[in-house]
Amino acid sequence: MAILAVIPARMAATRLPGKPLRHLGGEPLVIRVWQRVMSLGVADDCVIATDSDSVADAARGAGASVAMTSDRHPAGTDRVAEVAALSRYSRFDTVVNVQGDEPFVSRDAVHGAADLVESGAFPLGTAAAPLPLDLLESPDVVKVVRADDGRALYFSRAPIPFLRDRADASERDATVLQHVGVYAYTRAALARWVSLPTHSLERIERLEQLRPLAAGMSMGVAAVGCEVYRGIDTEEDLINANAHWAAFNAGRS
Repeated sequence: MAILAVIPARMAATRLPGKPLRHLGGEPLVIRVWQRVMSLGVADDCVIATDSDSVADAARGAGASVAMTSDRHPAGTDRVAEVAALSRYSRFDTVVNVQGDEPFVSRDAVHGAADLVESGAFPLGTAAAPLPLDLLESPDVVKVVRADDGRALYFSRAPIPFLRDRADASERDATVLQHVGVYAYTRAALARWVSLPTHSLERIERLEQLRPLAAGMSMGVAAVGCEVYRGIDTEEDLINANAHWAAFNAGRS
């Protein structure tokens, strides 16, 4: 089956204004994400989806495919669905969404999410990795817990599961995972996801993946063992990412 990767990029971020065009290693962040996805060799094609002419110009200048989308989408998956519905992408059976602030996303995460869908195990797929315990309380790090079959039970910015009374902390620590910003969908599941109204859980946690979960859709979570470098949301994140950039690329050579 053919896989289409879509990178949604919007300019409306408030914590890091102009985020897609902020520089990482001397290039716009969205270009670094596109380069990373292309280098992984998982997708058969990759397109940057945006409502911004400036992002589109930067993407085309770097040689990336671009799809202009509406500026009224509530979340990244809604933007991805608009692209997937275009006739020029109709041959792709599986759609993968790599968030536009994930320049260090691993091949294991992208491949793991896509494989859950391509194998027919789940209509939706994502990935997660071991959670450093010092990040358990951070609302900027999304946590996920899974059922025995690998299906996502819940995602939260809060520490989950809650450690009550004298419950074994080591059991909790072995259960919770750190979510990685990548999703895979069958065409039918993607269309159903975006047909659903925005859910109260999604609005409360500011997590779009709670919309399909609340509707009873199954999302598989591929557990990957690699270290996760979380998305870039703030000025501090961007500074740290630039400091990490040289070492990250040296490790790939």
